[in-house]
Amino acid sequence: MRTPRRAGRPSAKVAARLRGHAARELTLAACLLRWAARRGPHGVEDGGLPVPYARQQTGTLFVLLFVCAAETVATAFLIPWPVVHAVALALGLWGCWFVVALHASCVVRPHVIGADGSLRLRYGALLDIRVPADRIGAVLQDRAFTDTGPGAVDGDGVADLAVAGQTTVTVQLTAPVAYTRVLGRPAAARVFRFHADDPLAAVAALRAASGRS
Repeated sequence: MRTPRRAGRPSAKVAARLRGHAARELTLAACLLRWAARRGPHGVEDGGLPVPYARQQTGTLFVLLFVCAAETVATAFLIPWPVVHAVALALGLWGCWFVVALHASCVVRPHVIGADGSLRLRYGALLDIRVPADRIGAVLQDRAFTDTGPGAVDGDGVADLAVAGQTTVTVQLTAPVAYTRVLGRPAAARVFRFHADDPLAAVAALRAASGRS
C-alpha cells in the first residue's frame, strides 16, 4: 500500500533550488553593499591578481535598468486591478534591484589568478568556477563572439563566460573541470573562454603564474 504524500511539502529538488535562490539574493545584497562602500575586490587572496571583466557590460546593464524602471512606472499607472498591480510592481522593483546588484557583483567579484597559478572564473554572484593550476594547459588571447549564457558548454566541451557577447581569453585544460551552472545544473568543460577587460595583461599574468612563457 502506497504511503500518501504530505500535501504542501516541497520535493528535495525544489527545496534545494529555493535555498540556492535565497543564497544568491543574499550574495547579491552583500556585493551591492561592498560596491557602494568602495571596498576592494572579493576573494583575492595574498599574491592573487584580480582580472576585471565588467567594463564592457556597464552601458548595456544601465540601459536595461532604464527599461525596467520605465516599465515599473508604467505599471503603476496602467494596471487597475490591485492584486495584479501589486505583483507587477513587485516584479518591476525586483528587476531594477537585480540589474544594479548584478553589475555590482560583477565589479567586486572579478576573475582571480592565484599565486599558485590557479584560476578562479566568476560571473558576479551567479557563477564561480575554480580551475587548479595543474589543469591549465595553453593560455591564449583570442577574441570570440557568442550568445550563450554564462557557463554554457557546447558539444566540444567549450564553456563561455562572455561579457557583451564576447570573450577575449581562451584557456585549454589538460583534463575537464566540473562546476555548477547558474541554475544549479552540473557541467564540465575542457576549454574555458572568458572576457577580461585587459586580455593581454591577463594572459601574461596567467602564463607567468603557471610557469609558462
